[in-house]
Amino acid sequence: MDDRAETAGDGAEAGRAPPAGAARAVRPQARAPRAAPPLPPTPGLAPEAGAGIHPTEIVAGVLCVVWVVAVLVYVAGGGTGGSLGIVMTLLVVFLPLALIWVSVTTLRSLRALRAEAGQLQAAVDAMRTAYVAGQQAAAARPSVEHRLDEIAALTRQTGTVVTSIAGRRDAAPSRPARPPAPPDEHPALALGTPAEEFRAPLTMGDFILALHFPESAEDRNGFRAMRLALEDRTASRLVRAAQDVLTLLSQDGIYMDDLKPEATPPELWRRFAAGERGRGVTGLGAIRDRSSLALTAARMREDTVFRDAAHHFLRTFDRTFSAIEPQATDAELTDMADTRTARAFMLFGRVTGTFD
Repeated sequence: MDDRAETAGDGAEAGRAPPAGAARAVRPQARAPRAAPPLPPTPGLAPEAGAGIHPTEIVAGVLCVVWVVAVLVYVAGGGTGGSLGIVMTLLVVFLPLALIWVSVTTLRSLRALRAEAGQLQAAVDAMRTAYVAGQQAAAARPSVEHRLDEIAALTRQTGTVVTSIAGRRDAAPSRPARPPAPPDEHPALALGTPAEEFRAPLTMGDFILALHFPESAEDRNGFRAMRLALEDRTASRLVRAAQDVLTLLSQDGIYMDDLKPEATPPELWRRFAAGERGRGVTGLGAIRDRSSLALTAARMREDTVFRDAAHHFLRTFDRTFSAIEPQATDAELTDMADTRTARAFMLFGRVTGTFD
């Protein structure tokens, strides 16, 4: 029974830390394993050793009284004679009484054993139920490592696809994320068309979609936007920096899908892009989850790699956002503020005091 209980406990307390190197920190669907249910109480099955006088004992006492009265009547009638008669009389008196109370004691012990057996059976049933529930929960929980391996494989495939898209041009939406570079004053030498000319321009919609990262291994639009962002020199820096910090945060169980920031007006983002800092842009620190803030602050103090990655991410976000803000509409800024990358920026901004 102890082995079963330990097996159930081990199945319910399986770890969740995703490995580094995934395309993004994926929130496992099974957020918190359920603990095994406590043993249910078993009323009415308590041992009856000290439960008072049982009807069997009352009957035994009545029989003893009847027997003693009958013996006294017999003795009063002159039924004894001599020392041998006295001995026989004593045997006749006490031997049935002893047999009666031995039987009563035996029945009392049997009742106590039956009650203990009922309690033991209830405990075994409860442990079996807890073990089965733990096994079902473990079987229903998706394999986080398997999903992360799938996304990592798709990320590696993305790098392969990047090298083969020079001759393919996707349909370009109307709004580029960066203004076109000014024409070169000197004519280019006729050495062939650069590969950048065949590259599809990164639009603001694709840039925002890349900052949110793919939802799953089947999110084709998310991977397409991420591939385009990685081809862009400016956007790729931010995407890679965000990928690093999201992976590090997931090691402490902090997932951006769990953080629901408050709404931030586009005017605050524009003032931040213009260089305003401090209390004027306090509203951008819209992450209020105390546990995530405390865990992030503690990791910033103790882990130098984590701290360096966080500061690099904040600087990259600041530079990239300042470059794209003039071309973004208010609706696009609102969409960008709801991405996983923007939520990470709000979290680190609160921890480092950027908005104080």
